[in-house]
Amino acid sequence: MQESIHRPLNVGKYLISPLIKALENGWYACSVSIRSGSGRGTTDRVVRLTRLFRDPLAAADYARGEGLQWVGAPRAVAAV
Repeated sequence: MQESIHRPLNVGKYLISPLIKALENGWYACSVSIRSGSGRGTTDRVVRLTRLFRDPLAAADYARGEGLQWVGAPRAVAAV
């Protein structure tokens, strides 16, 4: 299950990867990695998100949605 929530999503020239971290209090924090380019020209931005979640799937969905918004893609792309 964990592997499927963290599966990266290719959108055009971007690779969007949700990053989930379990906290000691039982909540989940999330970030999203937005990567583009290849080789020495690779750029990777990691955006730390402030919302906390009780469910890791909800955290991953939120992170993926924020990554899609950052690259200007419609959220419907995440369903593909």
